[in-house]
Amino acid sequence: MQQEIKPEDPLKLTSNKYGVTDNTVNKSESRDRYILLSLGILLIVTVLISLVIGRYGISLHQMLDIIQSWITGKENPNNHEAEVVISIIRVPRILLAILVGAALSASGAAYQGLFKNPMVSPDLLGVSAGAGVGASIALLLSFSYLGVQLMAFVFGLGAVFLVLGLSSAIGRGNGSLLIMVLAGTVISALFASFTSLAKYLADADAKLPELTFWLMGSFAKSGSYKNVLVLLIIMLITGLPLFLLRWKINVLSFGEEEAQAMGVNTKRLTIIIILCSTMLTASSVALCGMISWVGLIMPHIARLLVGPNYKSLLPTAMLGGSVFMLAVDNIARSLIAGEIPIGVLTSMIGAPIFIYLLFKGRRSWV
Repeated sequence: MQQEIKPEDPLKLTSNKYGVTDNTVNKSESRDRYILLSLGILLIVTVLISLVIGRYGISLHQMLDIIQSWITGKENPNNHEAEVVISIIRVPRILLAILVGAALSASGAAYQGLFKNPMVSPDLLGVSAGAGVGASIALLLSFSYLGVQLMAFVFGLGAVFLVLGLSSAIGRGNGSLLIMVLAGTVISALFASFTSLAKYLADADAKLPELTFWLMGSFAKSGSYKNVLVLLIIMLITGLPLFLLRWKINVLSFGEEEAQAMGVNTKRLTIIIILCSTMLTASSVALCGMISWVGLIMPHIARLLVGPNYKSLLPTAMLGGSVFMLAVDNIARSLIAGEIPIGVLTSMIGAPIFIYLLFKGRRSWV
């Protein structure tokens, strides 16, 4: 009797062809768990470092005293200012950086699996370009910061729905992934031109600096418990389906016909992945501005660590993205007297890392 293969691990379909034994699979799973545990410990260490560094210096001893006072409920008057800095400023900013890094990495990994292309990033279908236009309009009209976030979120989603509608119209109701990519490129270029026009029309003294700073990305204004709660809710609503369906993303790598033969509704799965990934990216961009490269390089690094199986790839990418984003934010707020926009640093750090990854994986490209 033919052994039944569990749907949670469809890669065993191909592993049996190459003589991969169960022992090898078990070793691989143990290695993956070790890597996830290591990334979790690294994230905790990075959080502790983030709590003590900054323009307001806090010693490790002070931080431990503050944590002890939170546990015991006994306040220390000597640590009042440090406690305010940690609880009101640094903790929500750290939590937001962790969530944004995880959201962008999950979105990028899902898109790369859907389009079967490691060069794909979360803004492939124009969500970042659309959010930039929405934020630019809101800033020009002097909206509140909440209004800017809402406009960015709505325009980001609108850009993706425009891409889906355009690809469906071109494909006459059966838009292929290639048509989506081409439509996304066109819509991104169109919305980017609108953003450039907004920068040209903005007042050079009042509006242009604010608009430019938002487009470069930052956690300076968005680090609040309210924004953390909003992004956490969105991640639970949209990130959880991606996590539960990650074995089906594995099936997509076999091709559409093979996936359908295995009982996967590829059209419905494509829509779910696009909607969930778009929500994750749009909410991150709306809250913190444009942050590039994270959703592109972190799935690459995760793939090098644990391989292409999304059972381990997706959580590894999310943990790695959180560590990376938090580390870059630490540099942004402590390197100079002012604050470097986070999007500038992710590009400066991410591009060389990506070039290195291309060289490291060049054998698979030829």
